[in-house]
Amino acid sequence: MKINRSLLSLPIAGLACLLLIGAPLCALADLNYLSPGKPEAATLLAPPPLIDSAEQAADLDEVRTVYHAAGSNDIVAAYAEKKFSVFNFTEAVGSFFVATNLPKTAAFFEKVQLDAETVTDLGKDYFHRPRPFMTDTNLANGKLEKSFSYPSGHSTESMVLALVLAEAVPDKHDAILAHARTMGWHRVQIARHYPTDIYAGRVLAQAIVKRFKKSDAFEKGLAEVKAEIAAAQK
Repeated sequence: MKINRSLLSLPIAGLACLLLIGAPLCALADLNYLSPGKPEAATLLAPPPLIDSAEQAADLDEVRTVYHAAGSNDIVAAYAEKKFSVFNFTEAVGSFFVATNLPKTAAFFEKVQLDAETVTDLGKDYFHRPRPFMTDTNLANGKLEKSFSYPSGHSTESMVLALVLAEAVPDKHDAILAHARTMGWHRVQIARHYPTDIYAGRVLAQAIVKRFKKSDAFEKGLAEVKAEIAAAQK
């Protein structure tokens, strides 16, 4: 029997979870501020366009148009955002907004983003939509993702971060949300996603934040973040 060596580095509890109930359910067990299945992308979102439909063809045509029109600055930014955190919003919030100044904020938003990632990944695995560069290999560029396309993880996660951050820094609300929208659109500019993936991510993000607000732990964490940010601004 061939052993997956990556499993050997897991804690005993994590390995037992994978062996007994599988990775998706283990991920749900690790949620911080959400309850399993609330929200659920599979029931909340409309399905993506059918693979052989005119709607799919139009979606792919828009990817081609956006991809070929993308400026060099947007392309560089898109690649730089492969991995991101709430501190990608420093330009929108202010120079004080860095992890070294805000340890509670960093820890809180890491949990927020992990929850959003879990919900989104379950949606991707449910809808199984191939990415644009898989459908049109002429769009392939850079290091390519192996995961599915719908909904966009970058769009969902960045908008979740933005919606929560905007509550903590309300005077920067518009700039924060605009930055999240740009981050999502960058993914179309490098042909990682369809426009409909991006729009679905924004819808899912709103649902996730709405559910966050039902969590006492989330509200407590957000209050601590607001206090920490207010102190750092002085």
